[in-house]
Amino acid sequence: MNYHNVKFAAAYGTSSQLPASTRPEIAFVGRSNVGKSSLLNKLFNRKKLAKVSSKPGKTSTINFFDAEGAHFVDLPGYGYAQVSKSEKLRWAEMINGYFEQDRDFTLVVSLIDIRHPATKLDVQMIDFLKEAELPFMVVLTKADKLSKTQMLRQVSALRKQLAFGPEVEVVPCSSENGTGIDDLKKVIEGYLAQA
Repeated sequence: MNYHNVKFAAAYGTSSQLPASTRPEIAFVGRSNVGKSSLLNKLFNRKKLAKVSSKPGKTSTINFFDAEGAHFVDLPGYGYAQVSKSEKLRWAEMINGYFEQDRDFTLVVSLIDIRHPATKLDVQMIDFLKEAELPFMVVLTKADKLSKTQMLRQVSALRKQLAFGPEVEVVPCSSENGTGIDDLKKVIEGYLAQA
């Protein structure tokens, strides 16, 4: 897949606006400010394709990006405390509404900050993905902030905390220095090849 040719397709403010699923979808989920948009920009080798902000909660819509034969889907972050209750409910509706639809879920990429244990909301998301039997992997963001030893220790601790075995791919990544991006591409391409 040529990631350089990925284009922004559309943004949707509610799940009911989403068009029917017409091709494999790679969805990115994670709490606010975990680095979803930055990671997508690094993956696509583009600086500003996905809008990035130092303030959490920048992604407030479901954003679709067109790739060769697939859609990449950037979902709003969860757990941001500084937005109104109605906005939180709207974001929850978008995330839940997206997953409740009959879509071609090829892979869900769940992002967790490698520097901390998974939050309660991260654990709930992983539990949901397991229960829904959706194909998923975990990307541990901000890997450049840790040494190699600390990184391995955190991968092991998070595997234990989230209670999944070696069948779940866990890839430490950094949108700063590109750590793990090639590994992430390999996993995505493996899932797309089976789609």
